[in-house]
Amino acid sequence: MKNLNLKRLMLALSATAIISCADKSDDNQQGKALINNDNLEGWSQKGGEAKYSIADGVITGETVSNTPNSFVVTDELYDDFILELEYKVDPSMNSGIQIRSNSKPEYKNGRVHGYQVEIDPSERSWSGGIYEEAKRGWLFTLENNQKAQQAFKQNEWNHVRVEAMGDTIKTWLNGTPTAFLIDDETPQGFIALQVHGIQPEDEPGKKIRWKNIRIQTENLKDHSKSMDLQPVNTKNNLTKNERENGWKLLWDGKTTSGWKGARLDSFPEKGWVIEDGLLTVLSTGGEESAAGGDIVTENLYGDFELKVDFKITKGANSGVKYYVDTDINKGPGSSIGLEYQILDDNNHPDAKLGSHEGSRTIASLYDLIQADPNKPVRPVGEWNTAHIISKGNHVEHLLNGEKVLEYERGNEQFRKMVSESKYAQWAKFGELEKGRILLQDHGDRVSFKNIKIKEL
Repeated sequence: MKNLNLKRLMLALSATAIISCADKSDDNQQGKALINNDNLEGWSQKGGEAKYSIADGVITGETVSNTPNSFVVTDELYDDFILELEYKVDPSMNSGIQIRSNSKPEYKNGRVHGYQVEIDPSERSWSGGIYEEAKRGWLFTLENNQKAQQAFKQNEWNHVRVEAMGDTIKTWLNGTPTAFLIDDETPQGFIALQVHGIQPEDEPGKKIRWKNIRIQTENLKDHSKSMDLQPVNTKNNLTKNERENGWKLLWDGKTTSGWKGARLDSFPEKGWVIEDGLLTVLSTGGEESAAGGDIVTENLYGDFELKVDFKITKGANSGVKYYVDTDINKGPGSSIGLEYQILDDNNHPDAKLGSHEGSRTIASLYDLIQADPNKPVRPVGEWNTAHIISKGNHVEHLLNGEKVLEYERGNEQFRKMVSESKYAQWAKFGELEKGRILLQDHGDRVSFKNIKIKEL
């Protein structure tokens, strides 16, 4: 009897051990596999013409001469997820793993762009850092994180973990924390595997391999890992590339420093609020400058490059003005200057008005020049980026990274347009050498953030 009981006990323990091992294995294989063993169904190639193949569950990318960066991308788009995979890379290559990336006809003719988890086998060893392909460049580097730099294994399989939840992206390389980014530029996109383009003198045929690619999209908080890295928050902050290229914040995201009312010596006491890193003009039913009024920079700017993120509400009207002289038009209404129009084209009547057809639509030079009708505008409730470049008399308006109009201040054509517009009463309108930057109070709720300028 004792032998029988002992035998039963041993069988029970063995079964428990088997179940325990199975559970542990399942824990390491969470989520859905993104590749099959023998084909790339669910993926497609974009960008360059690097060679991609798959065998025994391993994707191989191979460099090719005379072609730009290449990507094999998931057909499905993802927002919040936990992604895990392994890669092995040739020591002479540069590569990356794209997350929340996109390819849209209106952005650089479909160029792949978005967050990239770096694969960097060079001496710099920034593998696991976060780069933004074809946009802002480096967002989170490893220059001050020696432990993360040492996590990469040369000529071996490396394990990557990425957690993307809301505005937070965290990465690990071989279990070592490598990046902690807070950024809300792109909430959704595809996963992609990059083969970087090579120089003409480089030998083609270098390879990178990926395997065990799995993604979780449910119950993410239950599987999220804590991280002791100090986060980099890009909201109302400058990126590494921006700092190195001379950009400065025009609004600090917290205070009214550097700004005042267009007709005041201080910032308005009503009509504008600063909350959660947003500068918001409140609604007063569409009355122009009826509450707090316009706000302007305390400093004057001549040649400059300006970027402003803005989010409109349904039917909203506002604008970003430049070369503003607040001594002009002391009466009712807004201060006078060249205006990058902000408007809900679908729901505000101004979209069909203007001295020149279409010149009051979003991103247009207000009342003077219509922006490209095929402009890449994002819908109400989403963030758009206004970008103005003014050097000498040449001015360009960009919307979400795409140029939508350009013109020359002060030439014969410009002065003719002004003479036919609401600005005809002001001599040499728009021809100041320097002026203030203005955010308009047009009585509709509009939010602003990431306001930055580079003097040229």
